[in-house]
Amino acid sequence: MNNSVELKRDCEAVQIPAGTTVTLPAGTPVDITQTLGGTYTVHSSGGLYRIATKDLDALGIEPTSLAEEVAKKPEGHIGPVDEQQVWDTLKTCFDPEIPVNIVDLGLVYDMNVEPLPSGNSKILVKMTLTAPGCGMGTVIASDAQQKLMYLNGVEDAAVDIVWDPPWHQSMITAEGRRILGLE
Repeated sequence: MNNSVELKRDCEAVQIPAGTTVTLPAGTPVDITQTLGGTYTVHSSGGLYRIATKDLDALGIEPTSLAEEVAKKPEGHIGPVDEQQVWDTLKTCFDPEIPVNIVDLGLVYDMNVEPLPSGNSKILVKMTLTAPGCGMGTVIASDAQQKLMYLNGVEDAAVDIVWDPPWHQSMITAEGRRILGLE
């Protein structure tokens, strides 16, 4: 995908790969390069940026059903979360430079669902990054944590970045390898 648009309003964005938050001014021309997981990666003369779900209107885009789902937690469910729901949710999280989710990239090393006295659950995730110096690590981990918190039955979620064992391409799943054209 590569659509060119002008920002409709000033827009908060995260600079890739530094991970610093900046404000792109209204009228800035950007090329949309990736639209996965409810966020958008855009390129402008200043480099690559990640636009969050809450700011899609600055691109002139209506939120998708995924973006709407991420923006509002459903009410009324109490009880433990299903482990498959957690994995499915983690598969909606993407490195803004790579069109493969963090699970299929092999970045998620461990995931546990702990029951809480309230009847709800706490999710604990250990993940890594493709490169130790990536400034986007906290952004990706925060995205995963936020999405997990929107699951019914989740009372708490923690996503920790770990470096052992170091990530390498052999950790990519068959699906991830197919998407990246590595097979």
